[in-house]
Amino acid sequence: MIRLSRLADYGVVLMSRMASRPDGVHNTVDLSLLTGLPTPTVSKVLAKLGRHGLVRSVRGAKGGYKLVQSPQNISVADIISAIEGPIALTQCLDHALGCCDIEPLCPSRHGWQVINDTVRRALEDVSLAEISNQVQPFAARGAGASAMHQAPSEGTNG
Repeated sequence: MIRLSRLADYGVVLMSRMASRPDGVHNTVDLSLLTGLPTPTVSKVLAKLGRHGLVRSVRGAKGGYKLVQSPQNISVADIISAIEGPIALTQCLDHALGCCDIEPLCPSRHGWQVINDTVRRALEDVSLAEISNQVQPFAARGAGASAMHQAPSEGTNG
């Protein structure tokens, strides 16, 4: 099974939430409440996204994180790569020489490269704007959600 890590999944979730207000400043506590993710995890993921230039931190009383580009210009591949590193379905495709004992004789390496390139291009072709159109607040997904989990008002920084 090919599977992304939870942190990569959370990166997509958080960026999707931020794309609902692309010019807004989003703080970690509000993002945690809106997504149902633990605040320390939100902080960890946003820090990684920041190191890769997808978000930037905004200091101050109304600080938090802000998207660096419009959601149309951020691909799912950008988000996954920021969290996971280069997209590589097998070890030999992450360009680490000598990672496999049969590398010099491998009959399928070229085939894996074709598959990997196709998957990477597919992820590059899906923008954050496309996947974030249907995002609903965490509270709206569950029946009987408490008022504590409602989306912050437009006047707040979350």
